[in-house]
Amino acid sequence: MGDHGPGFEPDLDEGSIVARAQDGDLAAFEHLVLTYQYKIFRLAYRMLNDHGEAEDIVQETLTTSWRGLPMLADVDAFGGWIYRLATNKCLDLLRKRSAHAVNCIQPEDMDTIPEACARAVPAGSDPAHEAEWSAEQDGLTAVLNTLPPAQRACWLLREMHGRSYAEIGVTLKISPTAVRGTLARARHQIAGGMSEWR
Repeated sequence: MGDHGPGFEPDLDEGSIVARAQDGDLAAFEHLVLTYQYKIFRLAYRMLNDHGEAEDIVQETLTTSWRGLPMLADVDAFGGWIYRLATNKCLDLLRKRSAHAVNCIQPEDMDTIPEACARAVPAGSDPAHEAEWSAEQDGLTAVLNTLPPAQRACWLLREMHGRSYAEIGVTLKISPTAVRGTLARARHQIAGGMSEWR
């Protein structure tokens, strides 16, 4: 008996774990929660720029996934499905916000920025380097905030979460070709906004 309860084999592939969760195995679902909750939080946090709202999205997404799990036909599609649930919840929330939302990122929350997007500050680096790194992260946040929600979601799903063009297309309800165009526009705007850190 390990950390995942009796009968749980953590070396199973994700599809098998999802199938067990569909059969009501709470240890299997807990494994999925542990696998995806931080990934979902990173996505929601970058989409919404609000720690509390990102946590709410994680809870709503996991609750929705537990309720909808029995209807998931392809157990191997769980990853794309849970990203789609989270992204759509973020987009719905952004639609409800006023046009003049306040940027709520706090300096103490910067440790939540994923490695794929942030260059790590080496241990023991000098204060000037740390200040430059912090300014770069603030710059990226500011540039991301200028992107329309669909472009931001497209860029985050591809660049930070490694989702395929097909998965992003399904999530945003656009074709893979449209994903490429949206992603190209987002990359162009981010590159322009981040030019001083090159």
